[in-house]
Amino acid sequence: MRLVKKPDREQDGPERRCIVTGESGGKDGLIRFVLDPEGRVVPDLTGKLPGRGLWVTGTREMVEKAVSKGHFAKAARASASAGPELADLVERLLARRAADALGLARKAGALEAGFEKVMTAIERGRVAALIEARDGSLDGRRKLEQRLRVVKEQGIPGDVPVLSPLWADEMGLALGRGNVIHAALIKGRMQAKVLGDLARLARYGRKDRPQKAHAM
Repeated sequence: MRLVKKPDREQDGPERRCIVTGESGGKDGLIRFVLDPEGRVVPDLTGKLPGRGLWVTGTREMVEKAVSKGHFAKAARASASAGPELADLVERLLARRAADALGLARKAGALEAGFEKVMTAIERGRVAALIEARDGSLDGRRKLEQRLRVVKEQGIPGDVPVLSPLWADEMGLALGRGNVIHAALIKGRMQAKVLGDLARLARYGRKDRPQKAHAM
């Protein structure tokens, strides 16, 4: 029996094509959008919403270009409503997803917060990633990064990425406390999920906001 491929059905596979650049890549590097029943463009970060997926390279620049150049309508071959606020909406959703991942890691005992606790985790060789607030003190960050280098020189293997996609108040809200400047993701089953969501937000790019740096 011959199988007929449905034209609007997304095919299983590791790659999707960006509607802006025309380049294909893994789903982790792109953002999926769909049209709702009213023809509005809706971000689908989980990839579970019904409808034909419209994939865009996961950066603010590409989302803004998709809106300004009418790429959503061209790819959907239908009327597609997407305003300039879409890029900001995507940023908020990515930030919420990254913050939620931190909260889950804390509940699982896979996250340490606060300068002293992070320093202790580094010295014990338990850190999978150092997470710094975007508006945190550079002095405290330098001290922790220096300690990471020392520990590595002492023979503890593995590179530890330093990520700073979230603001201090976002980290604090996720962790159920005031502003959080320093956090350490502990090696284990949570690290792939947390690192994936943080890296996705970091790749997207965030608008700066005027705010004084918090102390260590």
